[in-house]
Amino acid sequence: MKTFITDDFLLYNETAKILYHETAKDLPILDYHNHLNQHEILENKRFNNLAEVWLGGDHYKWRAMRANGIEEAYITGDKSDYDKFLAWSKTVPNTFGNPLYHWTHLELLRYFDIDELLNEQSAPAIWEEANAKLQSADMTARTLLTNKKVEFVGTTDDPTDDLASHIELHKEGFDINVSPSFRPDKGLNIERNDYLAWVDKLEEVTNTSIENYSALLDALKERIDFFDAHGCRSSDHGIERMFYAEATKEEVDAIFSKRLQGQPLTADEVEKYKTYTLVTLGEWYAEKGWAMQLHLSPLRNNSTRMFKRLGADAGFDSMGDYLIADKLSGFLDELDKNDKLPKTILYSLNASDNNILAAMAGNYQNSEIPGKVQFGTAWWFNDTIEGMEDQMKTLANFGLISNFIGMLTDSRSFLSFPRHEYFRRILCNLLGTWVEEGKVPKDIPLLKQYVYNICYGNAKRYFGLNE
Repeated sequence: MKTFITDDFLLYNETAKILYHETAKDLPILDYHNHLNQHEILENKRFNNLAEVWLGGDHYKWRAMRANGIEEAYITGDKSDYDKFLAWSKTVPNTFGNPLYHWTHLELLRYFDIDELLNEQSAPAIWEEANAKLQSADMTARTLLTNKKVEFVGTTDDPTDDLASHIELHKEGFDINVSPSFRPDKGLNIERNDYLAWVDKLEEVTNTSIENYSALLDALKERIDFFDAHGCRSSDHGIERMFYAEATKEEVDAIFSKRLQGQPLTADEVEKYKTYTLVTLGEWYAEKGWAMQLHLSPLRNNSTRMFKRLGADAGFDSMGDYLIADKLSGFLDELDKNDKLPKTILYSLNASDNNILAAMAGNYQNSEIPGKVQFGTAWWFNDTIEGMEDQMKTLANFGLISNFIGMLTDSRSFLSFPRHEYFRRILCNLLGTWVEEGKVPKDIPLLKQYVYNICYGNAKRYFGLNE
């Protein structure tokens, strides 16, 4: 059976169709935050089959399969790739209302020209057809990006990474700008069991002895300089509970020394360490012209049983409901007091925080960078039709949607880029609906400028990609 994805999919009025087909559809993609494997880009990996490129590491699909009663052996276990694909095919018809239903069929259509609904009956033929196409020269890690007009990819990298693949890609002159993003979560989470091992690794890559807090900061600064020299445009921080507690450097030095000695830290000490360290990092980001991304309020590894079995990032995270306003304000203001606040993008996994983030962003704008502090795109559980619409409406209500830097995939999959198409259709339909409802004028040139900027132009400017 043919799919429901027509040329006018999700476009419910004439203005939306004009905006999408004449402006949004063919714009290049700037995917400024994702978790793609840069080593696979360098080696131009060829994928063995559809399950490998489509199901491996995709915890969105894993969660849906578990909800459909699929045994874990067919999700992350030892069953064959074909059996796992069949299990996913069995699940797909049950995903109405979930963006996975749309993404699945967009990806089959856009990458494999397969215009068939995926289910148990169609699965064997789709498996054969997709696998045959995966063996062609234009279905490698690199061509999956270039064929979708991807111009910029921002990967996620620990400060201790050697960036070898990024360096080699740059030397090659690869058409796509594959940029590292500085993700120092392990260096902020001083309370975690793996913290001291991470400090040891930082010592190794910087060839220094980190015996006090000043030495730690020096090592982090060295890594920021290294990342910057190799094209980094942003940092990224996953923050479960927003923190802010004022402290002196002397206090934090004593806290760090306690941790090195294996002594337990109080919650207040942990918060002081995190605050002082991230404020210092933020000042350095501002010097480099980087953007600082704050991903707030995930509640991770909810199932202890499955965490012990599979580890992190396996589909057992959900939304936290922590209070964020006061501490986020304190943190941003601490940087802003001395005009050292970098470009900042605020995301929350909990859509209940949307009003807070949109209002907070308006406190720290300036005349030099339009949209300097961004209320970021609908993230993770929120990148549904309703979630994206709600984020954009909230941004428009509280600020200027015209300066919005748009969509990212936040994905580990090389087949995820039709999510930009999904976003663009939703954006064009939202603007078209406002026209039809008489809320904005039917000024097609102005509306097209909105679409161009939100889908492409604003991010290009914001991340300095015109330079």
